[in-house]
Amino acid sequence: MLHFLNCSDTIEQLGGAFIMAEINSPFRYAGGKFYARKLIAEHLIDTKVYCEPFAGGASIFFYKEKSKINILNDLDEDIMLVYRIIRDRPEEMIELLSTFREPSKESHTYYKNEYKPTNELESAVRWFYLNRISYSGIMKFENMYFGYGEKYSMTPKNWPRNIRRTSEKLQGVELKCRSAIDVIDELPKNSLAFIDPPYFNADQDKFYTKYFSREDHLELVECIKRNYKRLKIFITYDNCDEIKQLYEFMPYMYNKEWNYCIARTDDQKNGKKLADGHKGERDKGKELFILNYE
Repeated sequence: MLHFLNCSDTIEQLGGAFIMAEINSPFRYAGGKFYARKLIAEHLIDTKVYCEPFAGGASIFFYKEKSKINILNDLDEDIMLVYRIIRDRPEEMIELLSTFREPSKESHTYYKNEYKPTNELESAVRWFYLNRISYSGIMKFENMYFGYGEKYSMTPKNWPRNIRRTSEKLQGVELKCRSAIDVIDELPKNSLAFIDPPYFNADQDKFYTKYFSREDHLELVECIKRNYKRLKIFITYDNCDEIKQLYEFMPYMYNKEWNYCIARTDDQKNGKKLADGHKGERDKGKELFILNYE
């Protein structure tokens, strides 16, 4: 059974209004933008409405200051359920999480294969628990492996603080589970859409329960074409000739690099264990920032 410390939220008060300092995503998320947050923030602008149609771990939303209206969307029903439970029922989530076993390879196997949730709260807590102790936060069961260690993972005693401050930032945020294209099409004029789709050239089926086909990528291009004069659009994509050609109509395209790690799942299959000191290789990501504003 987990034992938690009672940690208070880190919220600063300024001029009578509560301002939350930047926080990390509550999840481990393969392909997330944690390491690129500062580079991305340099290109963000203030708008009344901010939207992430492919939210995933939503690292940028949690890093930036909130806009007046904030929308997080993802087609993955599980991750959006966890966001809703964290936003609306944080203390219930913390209480149930405290009854879960201490992280271990055996507990990972139990909650992955044997534990059967009977309601939304139990489903959300199980997802959160497995996400925090799985290798690279990969939640596709076929490629989900134990990957927890106190030296490199957020320890359970800090999970309640993580949940509470995440809940605070999610207050008032619209949480959707729809097609990203539909969400983009329905955004009000002059909204800022930070669009971080699955990579064009990647083995997405290894990491995500929902992933993009080539046809989906082409539909997204058409969506951007019909909205790029109406919305403020910031897209991040893998740096490849196909994407450059598809988005050549966009006025600004920047080559960016940062260290990221997504393709380490095979290490587990090959017997390379974090517990034995194996850290894997961290690749240099070469990506495109594609914008319709300076």
